[in-house]
Order: sequence, then C-alpha cells, then structure tokens
Amino acid sequence: MEQVRIGCVKYLNTLPLVEGLQSLRDVEVISAVPSRLIGMLREREVEVALASVVDAAGEGVSAVGVGMIGSDGPTLTVRVFSRVPIEKIATVGADTDSHTSVWLLRVILARKYGVRARVMDFDARERMVVGAGEGGRGDEAAERNGREQDVDALLLIGDKVVTDPPDRREYPHELDLGAAWKEMTGLPFVYAVWMCRAGEEESAAVRTAAAVLDRQRRHNATRLGWIAGRRAEERGWPVGLAARYIGSCLTFDVGEAEREAVDKFIGWAHELGLCDAGPVRWAT
Repeated sequence: MEQVRIGCVKYLNTLPLVEGLQSLRDVEVISAVPSRLIGMLREREVEVALASVVDAAGEGVSAVGVGMIGSDGPTLTVRVFSRVPIEKIATVGADTDSHTSVWLLRVILARKYGVRARVMDFDARERMVVGAGEGGRGDEAAERNGREQDVDALLLIGDKVVTDPPDRREYPHELDLGAAWKEMTGLPFVYAVWMCRAGEEESAAVRTAAAVLDRQRRHNATRLGWIAGRRAEERGWPVGLAARYIGSCLTFDVGEAEREAVDKFIGWAHELGLCDAGPVRWAT
C-alpha cells in the first residue's frame, strides 16, 4: 500500500486524534498551523487534513466524519483577551494561526453584542499587528504593521493561550468563544474536521485514511490520561490541566448535533458576508 499523507495541527488538542499515527508504517503525519492545512489539501500535499470547519463551506472538499476538534461549552484555548468590555471592542488582533476562530469571533460579536469590530492579523509570537488579514478576515484599515497596543483585544488559539497568555492586568476582560457559542445556540461547536478533496471520497487513499483515523480516535479515547501525562510537559502544559482539557473540555466524535452546529455556523457566517451559502458535504 502507498503511504497515506495526513495533515494536522501540532497542538495538544489534536493528540486524541493522532497520537500513535507516527508509528504506523504506511502513514505520514505532516504538521502545519490550521490556516495552512486547507491549502496543503488542495495542493495535493496530503490526502486528508484536519482542516478548519470554515473550509468545509468551500468548493472542492468534503468533510470526513471520523473525527473532529470540538467543544460542548468552554474550550479553554479559543479565547479573546480584551482591554475594554467585550461589547466595546472596536479592533481585534487575530492570531495568524487561526481560521475558523476568526469567523466565530465575528459571528459572536455581531449576534451577541451587536459589534462589528475591525479584525487584523496578529503575530502572537512577535506580539505584532502584521496587516489587514486575508480571505475576509481583515479590513481596509491597518494595512501597516503595528504594536499589540494598537488594538482593543486579542484573539488567541491553541497552546499559547495556556503557555503564553497576555498579561491579565492589561487585558482584564476575557471571552471563551466555545462557551459563548454554547450559550447562544445550546449546541456544541466544531472547530476542525477531517477533510478530503471532493470526488476522492471513495479513493483507496481516503478510505484507508478514514479507517485508520477512526480506529486511532477510538483507541486514544481509552487512554487520554496517559496521553496528557506523556505529552503535556513537552508542550508547556501542567499535566492536570492538560488531562482536563482533552478529557473534559474538548470533544472528538461527529454526531447529529455537531453537523447541525456546522450548518448553523456556516449559515450565520453567510449572513455576515463571510462565505457563500451552501451545504457542507459529508463523505461519511
């Protein structure tokens, strides 16, 4: 069998889906930030990718329902840090690693707070505003680089929310986007899902990848504590917090509620002009 290439994020939250894959002879795991994965899939660098759910609304891809990154309430690692009350936010620096989270931020600010904030790219590692953003996430202003102090709030995702958060004295207001979505809808939220190229759902490579990923997710669900104990420290997480995060905060199985949540989210994003309307295609 030819080697199957699988693209995923290198965050703690992906381990319940991918831990152990690297030891399989016929699987190559390729890591990238969330915003890069859909490009890797379209460019045929991988056969399957754990891509941001916003990309499922685009042409040319199908969601493969054998695993996801989601939450049914607070997510811990998709968070807004603000200098001002949330309803007064006018400018946001959005983590350049993020993709779905930017749309989710816009939806929540608009529908829950009546806010249409200016969203700019923010390099969380350099602590710099680096431009207006791409694909509808940026705005006409802020075409220049700027300081962290030039925005009212920051949207951060992933391990850095825990391992390198902003100074809470400077950012006294916080919003967990998973918790806000749950409060608004009563539904879980889906951040990323396995995807393949449309038309290749029944190919040998995708069928093999789907079977492997489904089996690995089920196996890892029985050893989440072990995964946290083994992997937390190398990512800068306290072991106890890591165990609670992947064991309680996050969800990894795609069900009817998750598919309903995806449809609602894409519909609301369309109303804000973030994407074209259209149903998400599910391969399985």
